[in-house]
Amino acid sequence: MPSASKLFTEADHQRVTEAVLRAESQTAAEIIPVVASDSGRYDRAEDIFGLWCGLAALCAAWGWAQGIEQSEWGVPTLKLGLPWVVGLIIGGWLLGAVIAHHSSLLRRLFTPRSEQRAEVERTAREVFFDRRVHHTQGGSGLLIYISLLEHMAVVLADEQVQEKLGQQRLDTLCDELVARLRKGERTEALCHTIDQAGLALAEVLPRVSADRNELSDALVVLD
Repeated sequence: MPSASKLFTEADHQRVTEAVLRAESQTAAEIIPVVASDSGRYDRAEDIFGLWCGLAALCAAWGWAQGIEQSEWGVPTLKLGLPWVVGLIIGGWLLGAVIAHHSSLLRRLFTPRSEQRAEVERTAREVFFDRRVHHTQGGSGLLIYISLLEHMAVVLADEQVQEKLGQQRLDTLCDELVARLRKGERTEALCHTIDQAGLALAEVLPRVSADRNELSDALVVLD
């Protein structure tokens, strides 16, 4: 899968920014959209697929080249000795690990969904604090976080938004976002969720005349 930065054009960035501005024109909340290429290293996938490749290489070589030969003194020996066996396993493992590292499909396949979910939620919380979404004056930050490799999203709110909007509404926004992402249109799905968040927040945290823009309105992309 291409990195997140390569999937969003300048026009896409502009559309997301306009959606944030449109939403924040109705509410005192601050909305931060973030798209990440992935949320975890997932070394287990590389190890497991590497091991399978190493064993496959050994089995293929064993079937093709293995046999028993007689030495000059009549002592039977295997054509594939221990060094070859070790080399095939290590070489196959390295090849498999490299392939898995560059394959989002294999990394998902060999990583439990529970682990992926935990990594996405952990990274979303890190971004929430790193991007100072928690640092608005009224505690009114809302993070919309998408992790592409895992095909998962998180909608994370600061204290005021959490209290006013409720976790159920946040979960609904997140579920609708994932459902739209599965249809393949990332920018459209993100903009729709931002619009829906703006409408919901306008009811519980309407914009006031003294409101000021505290956080950037631009799409944040993490490769």
